[in-house]
Amino acid sequence: MFHLLLPSLLIVGSALGQSTPACPSLPGAINYAANPKLPDPFLPISGARLTKKDEWPCRKEEIRQLFQRYSYGIMPPKPSSVTASMSGNSLRITVSEGGKSMSFSVSVRLPTSGSAPYPAIIAYGGSSLPIPNTVATITYQNFEMAADNGRGQGKFYELYGSNHNAGGMIAAAWGVDRIIDALELTPAAKIDPKRVGVTGCSRNGKGSMIAGAFVDRIALALPQEGGQAAAGCWRIADEIQNNGTKVETARQIVTGDTWFSTDFSKYVNAVPSLPWDNHMLHALYAYPARGLLIIENTAIDYLGPTSNYHCATAGRKVHEAFGVKDYFGFSQYSHYDHCGFPSAQQPELTAFIERFLLAKDTKTDVWKTDGKWPIDEKRWIDWTVPALS
Repeated sequence: MFHLLLPSLLIVGSALGQSTPACPSLPGAINYAANPKLPDPFLPISGARLTKKDEWPCRKEEIRQLFQRYSYGIMPPKPSSVTASMSGNSLRITVSEGGKSMSFSVSVRLPTSGSAPYPAIIAYGGSSLPIPNTVATITYQNFEMAADNGRGQGKFYELYGSNHNAGGMIAAAWGVDRIIDALELTPAAKIDPKRVGVTGCSRNGKGSMIAGAFVDRIALALPQEGGQAAAGCWRIADEIQNNGTKVETARQIVTGDTWFSTDFSKYVNAVPSLPWDNHMLHALYAYPARGLLIIENTAIDYLGPTSNYHCATAGRKVHEAFGVKDYFGFSQYSHYDHCGFPSAQQPELTAFIERFLLAKDTKTDVWKTDGKWPIDEKRWIDWTVPALS
């Protein structure tokens, strides 16, 4: 039994240490028995396994708090003031909190067909996926919000201080939330804020996955080749590494990257003692159900393709419990150009964009890989899918 003594923090809203009105906060210390298999997403810290669908919102909030405490850092709630204005194709957003203000801009490229207000995809640094001419593209320079190299630097930290424990990815997700605030405030942007997706590749694949998991207003997430912390699980990555294949692990990722909280380094040498893994990130999309298509690549070992497949398979069990398996798609195809997009994956991309952004009755039951590894769910899953009433 691992006794994890963790700081008790109180943050306004639904961030770490603060419950929603009906949900308990995380305890300051969590007793969790080390488990080499993926933790049960239906088993809260309290130890009482879920039996009803209406119990999920509090478990969802608990999972978000776990990720913030252990891995990403605190995502602040909506600030006291958000204003926005359009000038040409630039949407300028000004945010104020606690006597401080900062501004940032995103570019908006409207589609060439359809009618306003348009659906849109927020693209971290620009999209490496082909976005159809019926969907707007919002280019988000996320490294302006939180520097890729240089902890505590960027627009987010201008507002909340350079010592804030948020890593770059949760800070960028906070920025996505503010973009949607701005779209709601700015009809001149000609974007429908209820039909907004998010995408990114590689490190930005991780970031876009996290943004969709923490921002319920995102209708569709399209993380591309994010590997671990997007599609893949840390426990499985550790096994791959131990078997002699170089892959991104939790221990490796904290040595040079500022994407995660400073607190994450405390736990990476004891991954099986964590009461979560990244399949629970997938679960955050399950209810209320939103679209998620993970696009991965079997040709690059460092991405951990076996981890990506088995981890996502575990995460989809939560969608299964809510009867929405077809909201979560997985497409894994071999090609050697990282962040390239092979035409073989175009049908599923088109299907998910049509269904979740263009309101078409398109089938999205996609779960495929060209990987040749054995598919053995029992290797990583020792829990069953409950029949939730």
